[in-house]
Order: sequence, then C-alpha cells, then structure tokens
Amino acid sequence: MSVLDDLAGGLVVSCQPLPDDPDDPMRDPYVQARVAAAVVHGGAVAVRINGPDDVRAVRAAVDVPVIGLYKHGTEDVFITPTPTHALEVAMAGADIVAVDATDRPRPDGRTFADTVEAIRERTDALVLADVSTTAEGAAAVEAGADAVATTLSGYTPASPPTDGPDLGLVARLAALLPVPVLAEGRYRTTEQIGRAFQAGAHAVVMGNAVTSPLWITRRLVPATPRAAGAPSKRE
Repeated sequence: MSVLDDLAGGLVVSCQPLPDDPDDPMRDPYVQARVAAAVVHGGAVAVRINGPDDVRAVRAAVDVPVIGLYKHGTEDVFITPTPTHALEVAMAGADIVAVDATDRPRPDGRTFADTVEAIRERTDALVLADVSTTAEGAAAVEAGADAVATTLSGYTPASPPTDGPDLGLVARLAALLPVPVLAEGRYRTTEQIGRAFQAGAHAVVMGNAVTSPLWITRRLVPATPRAAGAPSKRE
C-alpha cells in the first residue's frame, strides 16, 4: 500500500510562510509544526511543507504523510529545482517530494528525470510532479513521477493565469494519467474542493486560505472603510 493511498479522497493542507514576504512572522519551524498539528487535528490527511528545517519540525509533530519541497529563488523553476534540494527534503523526513516538472530550464541545466533518479537511488520517498499543463503531466509520468499536481497552472508562460483553480487541467490529467492527480492552486472554498473531486482529483491541496493569517488578512482589509481612505468613527 502506497503512502499516496493515505491521501485518497482527502484534504491536504500546505503550511508555509509567504514566500514573497521575508518578514512574515509565521517563518519559523516551530510555528509551522504547530500549524501542521492543528490542521491534522482538524482532519487534514497530509501536509505540504517547505524547506528541510520545517519538514524536520513538522515530521516530529504529525503522523500523517509529509509532502516536502524546497523553494529556492523566486523566479522560473524554484520549487525543488535540483536533485540536491530534493535529497535534502527527503532526508529531512518527507514521505513525498514535490518537484517542479514544467518544461522550463532548470538552474543547474539538468532535467526533472535526473531529480527523480536521485530520489530513487538515495531515498524511499515518492515524487510528486508540480505541473502547469497536460503535456507536462504526461512527460512527468514518463520520467517516473508517482503523482502529479496542478500546482503551477497559471504561473508559467504555458498556462494563462486565472482567479480560481484550474479544474479543467485536473479533469484532463485525471482522464489521461495512470497516477494520482492532486488538485492544487487557488483552492479557497468548499465548493471548489467538491468540484475538484468531481473532476477526478485524488486529493485537494489548500494553502494560504487555511494557514496564512498574513495572506487572509491582506485579502480582507481592502473591504474596510479605513483601507478605502474613509475616516473611522473615532476621527
């Protein structure tokens, strides 16, 4: 029985500080471990965690599968961009390693298949391919990915940005691929979760909408009179 079976039909929660804000107060392994423990207590079947330090802390705090990744940089391929990053995450305790499997050039000039091979040779971790298109998903499975996620849809030149999740990509990948498909990217409501499962998702991943107070607050504050420049009642 694969660790992927533990994810079937469930909600995976991504517990990460905002990558574009170095001052995010959530940027602390202990904090992320507590957040992970809370979402698991609430029913999450797995967690998605960034960086070896956070993976190590979360692994000690929860007993569900940990999907580990390693964000390095902020542009182009930065989700677990090299075999070295992948191995660090796996050895920190990740059951599954998420890797950018888009067709964009990687910073070390190597391929997604090279990362898969490195993980296979040195660890027992499975490989989750983060993709943005159907073609990338098919190529990732050909290269040895154990599962595919729609994480990067809307974030690459090959996939136009949308406000909500790319349910069409979920449906196409689920119909085409022989491996589990995880629906990820801009999932914010229970309705969207339900639609993803109807489209054939093996599991659904939610992140900021659940675990980032900074992200949530920034989305809510613009609705207030103060944000619009209106005087408060005390003024």
